[in-house]
Amino acid sequence: MTTQRPVPRLGVPGAASSGRLVGVDVARSLALFGMVAAHVGDVAEDVDWADPTSFGAVVNGRSAALFAVLAGVSIGLVSGRDRPPGPPEIGRVRARLALRAVVVVVVGLLLMALQTPVYVVLPTYGALFLLALPVLRWPRWALLLAAATCAVAAAPVALAIAPLYADAGMFGVQLGLVYPVVTFWTYVLVGLAVARSRPGGSVQQVLLLASGTVVAVAAYVVGNAAAPIPFDTTSAFPGVPFVPSGSDAGQAVAQVFLSPRDHSSSIVDVVGTAAIAVAVIALCRLLVDGHGPLVTRIAFPLSAVGSMPLTVYALHLVVIAAWPEMPQGPTTWWGFVVGAVLFAMLWRRFLGRGPLERLTARIAAAVPAPAAAPAAAPAPGNRPRA
Repeated sequence: MTTQRPVPRLGVPGAASSGRLVGVDVARSLALFGMVAAHVGDVAEDVDWADPTSFGAVVNGRSAALFAVLAGVSIGLVSGRDRPPGPPEIGRVRARLALRAVVVVVVGLLLMALQTPVYVVLPTYGALFLLALPVLRWPRWALLLAAATCAVAAAPVALAIAPLYADAGMFGVQLGLVYPVVTFWTYVLVGLAVARSRPGGSVQQVLLLASGTVVAVAAYVVGNAAAPIPFDTTSAFPGVPFVPSGSDAGQAVAQVFLSPRDHSSSIVDVVGTAAIAVAVIALCRLLVDGHGPLVTRIAFPLSAVGSMPLTVYALHLVVIAAWPEMPQGPTTWWGFVVGAVLFAMLWRRFLGRGPLERLTARIAAAVPAPAAAPAAAPAPGNRPRA
């Protein structure tokens, strides 16, 4: 007699999930909305704590950093969480991640071809996925040590490669300059280390929230004391350290390594934004995960957006390209947020996985599972009885 398989309930809020961490999806939606605000929200360049109208500038740099840390978390989750597999399974995981990286790069290049005034981060993300392949089985301490090394090297490397882009146009600067690989590799390593942490429930998330908050505050206190942001940063370029004219040697070194300016690639910028990202992820998990179906339903509008980040990111750039005279400001940002939430909720509810996420998964699934080892034949005299 054949039995009928139960029909899965696609995207039903509060339904049993396949192991997704809803809090991570919520954090991913916040990163997406922050990047949209930086693109269409007409936010200030820098935060002036004496001017509340400038507070929207907190999305600058920190949203992209949160997205990159979450990329590291996602890589860790799909590669075994705190117990990455050994051979031959790890080879399959690496091959699938490599295919995902190719898809992300291709989508990024297509979005760059739209020639919007937005720096597209996806080609850098694809490169980071490839860089993650050799370190998937590294222990957490090694990942954090590598992240610290990259944080120190980020500014010098950014300065070293900047002359290579002297004649690059809008298309060229998006390939490794605006989003420097070493800088963003730090974020991915931190996210991978977070995913490799042993499950510890709420206690672990409280520790991550507290440590991320303390590290971020300490970094920005040091940065603002040692290298105050120049009054005029219009000459600064995203991803590259900026030294104001007239600075002496000490001030120049401080601006390169300790500037709190967003997208400066300084140690303060990289450490501060990474720590904020860890704190945001931990807070979202504390508020959402493990609290039952009711909280999952309440979080569904945000988690639906966060479950399809590639789709939502691509769609918002398509809309920007289709509406070249789009007004900038909070109203436009709210329009994007409401539109993204409605689209994601309906798609998730009735169709499940986002369209670009589904395409990526199908391409990655082309990598077959490793062949199972043949079972050993029973020894003579120990054959099973009929």
